[in-house]
Amino acid sequence: MRASTLSSALLLALALQAAPLSGQAAELTRRPFGHTPSGEAVEAITLTNGQGVSATIITYGATLQALIAPDRTGKTADIALGFADAAAYARNASYFGASVGRFANRIGKGRFTLDGKTYQLALNNNGVAALHGGVKGFDKVVWTVLDAKSGPTASVTFGYLSPDGEEGYPGALNATATYALDEQNNLTVTYGATTDKPTIVNMTNHALFNMAGEGSADGAMGNVLTIPADGYSPVDAELIPTGETTPVAGTAFDFREPTAVRARIRDASDPQMVMGRGYDHNYVLNGKSGGALRLAARLSDPKSGRVLEVLSDQPGLQVYAGNFIDGTTVGKSGKIYRQGDGIALEPQHFPDAPNKSQFASTRLDPGQTYRNTMVFRLTTTK
Repeated sequence: MRASTLSSALLLALALQAAPLSGQAAELTRRPFGHTPSGEAVEAITLTNGQGVSATIITYGATLQALIAPDRTGKTADIALGFADAAAYARNASYFGASVGRFANRIGKGRFTLDGKTYQLALNNNGVAALHGGVKGFDKVVWTVLDAKSGPTASVTFGYLSPDGEEGYPGALNATATYALDEQNNLTVTYGATTDKPTIVNMTNHALFNMAGEGSADGAMGNVLTIPADGYSPVDAELIPTGETTPVAGTAFDFREPTAVRARIRDASDPQMVMGRGYDHNYVLNGKSGGALRLAARLSDPKSGRVLEVLSDQPGLQVYAGNFIDGTTVGKSGKIYRQGDGIALEPQHFPDAPNKSQFASTRLDPGQTYRNTMVFRLTTTK
């Protein structure tokens, strides 16, 4: 074959690889989703692929409102807890599916020091800690749609400019949240941020999953969980990490082998389980953070065969088994949500990191870019 013919063949092959085949491009649709109490319009963006998977994200809180996944027979169910309209999200401080920040999780006493200056945040967690960014964190604002597109991977990017001093945090923070769905059933969520002053940042997604389907009669306690972590962060009575790392071996926190969530969640012999009312703890993930994505958790439902793998580049994974859902919340399918109806698997930096020098730093300086990438990968088992 002559060189010119070979070059033409290679160009044609590359072009065919780059072009999506008919019916394989993921789609994006947009629709109104109601209004906030102050009258701000909220929009819903749905990403749908050709495999029966779809993700709906709303501009209020850049929130994952729904995640539709097929079971082993192709029957679909929504596996993410949530509400049917914007007003319900505003009424319920549940964080279901929300993008939480400026600092996800807890900061003890709501206080931290940066460059010799102490900052006091709102004590919005039982009066003893700052939680998920404050009284009006990123979960309670309407984000702007910066980009939305269909294609081999459908995606939407949201932006929010948090002004200097908002909720007590220093620096104007330019935050972004991108959701992208491909044909391999990977929903990739990427958080980014830049600042004009030194500050602290720790953003994550607070989706609560039930692989049997949200609102299912048996809840999520029958879901089987695997976490590749040899240690976790014990907490004090205010649910603030002590700063230590405790081996999971021989404890109720050991999910290195697939284990039903319900198996040890009521083990009152472990004081940590009593203080958290179950699982509400940071796991110290095995492997190096800040680089390539690695498995952070695997959650499955044996009956339906639905499997969710969570991949992360972060050092920790907060596992929360819906311990504080008290039966007063009605979800989008008209079912009452109760304790144990969903499981949050939140890749992030460690709670109270600004006050624990032994934890990885959450400081962000001008000229730097904060990033947290997680992948929710959906598969099935036979």
